Amino acid sequence: MTIQDLVNGITGGRFDEQLTTLYGSGGEFDSELLRQRARYLNAAEQFSRLYPECDEVRIFSAPGRTEVGGNHTDHQHGCVLAAAVNTDVIAIVAVTDDDVIRIKSEGYPEDAVELDSLEKRTDEEGTSAALIRGISARFAQIGAKLTGIRAYTTSEVLSGSGLSSSAAFENLVGTIIDRCFNGGKAGAVEIARIGQYAENEYFGKASGLMDQMVSSVGGFVAIDFADPAEPVIEPVSFDFSGAGYSLCITDTKGSHADLTPDYSAVPAEMHSVAEAMGKSFLREVEEDDFYSSLPELRKKCTDRAILRAAHFFGENERAVLEAQALRSGDLNEFFRIVNESGESSSQLLQNLYSASRPQYQEIPLALMLSRRFLKGAGASRVHGGGFAGTIQAFVPEYLAKAYASELDRVFGGGSCHILRIRPVGGTELTLK
Repeated sequence: MTIQDLVNGITGGRFDEQLTTLYGSGGEFDSELLRQRARYLNAAEQFSRLYPECDEVRIFSAPGRTEVGGNHTDHQHGCVLAAAVNTDVIAIVAVTDDDVIRIKSEGYPEDAVELDSLEKRTDEEGTSAALIRGISARFAQIGAKLTGIRAYTTSEVLSGSGLSSSAAFENLVGTIIDRCFNGGKAGAVEIARIGQYAENEYFGKASGLMDQMVSSVGGFVAIDFADPAEPVIEPVSFDFSGAGYSLCITDTKGSHADLTPDYSAVPAEMHSVAEAMGKSFLREVEEDDFYSSLPELRKKCTDRAILRAAHFFGENERAVLEAQALRSGDLNEFFRIVNESGESSSQLLQNLYSASRPQYQEIPLALMLSRRFLKGAGASRVHGGGFAGTIQAFVPEYLAKAYASELDRVFGGGSCHILRIRPVGGTELTLK
């Protein structure tokens, strides 16, 4: 479609059905469709200003994700339950006949990646250009015939929100390349793997596969990483909005500076227990053997490592039980398990604040406020890696605005985001 087709299609409502699928409608979201129309129109305008020579365009979207169950289980080849959410990164894209991918993300300098030089560059580590280069390299390796791209992106998956802005961007770039140059043959699961490859090998971050997989697949997703090369992925069908609940994510604005040792210690300590049991990952260890071996383990591992391993065994089972509760429509059981997961993260995993900075406890403070406000309704727990950052709460829809106001009152305006589960992952929007 041309830029003018895109503009006319948005103003004429020809994308409304797709926008409603991505962002929701009704209730608190009555104005969302109009807001998204304006957002897409602005993106089209910005693209035209940046690349006036490009008239034929395509539109793509990739969502953020929320971890629901399985806090720090994926790196031990465990089970997780996660979901895509209705905050996303979108792109207006044109295919060109040169050999340069140019992507301008709102608020950042343009990234330019030459397709005749796709080997890893150490000077690009930690940048979006590294992700683009790594994803392009992987697609080239599997036979995709790449040419140039011009793209403008804008994101509502805020960095530091715990909704994985990096995975959303990786999924967006992977979806664009797959659809434009690979006939869509890679599909959601392979796009996720390609994103993880780029993040691990080019960006320089040793991440698991959960974030990329959920953003790519969409909806509620139960994932079993017993074999990380072939994870078992099962969609979980449940309509939280239809059940009268909103998902609220609150950014407590805690600083992530100097927390790398805290994050790294969790998998390292879990690995130390697995190795003491003669295994590589805790998923390979029998839970009964772990508990019967505690006297010997304490001679080889720290008490904190043992407690974190105990969290893994309980949390791995909880992720499975949460998915079962949703499938059977048992919200009370689901909320009970979510709250139990939060208690385990607090007492065993110990990732609610940094032991090196005990005076800063934003996450425990937010959870205390949540439980006081909700008075037993719904559920709340730490969200994501922990130590600083975000909490998650399942809140009755009629309380969602008041809940957000209370959390915003303490942590600042715009801290609490009222979200919905998005039923689709990375996608291309087409003119109807």
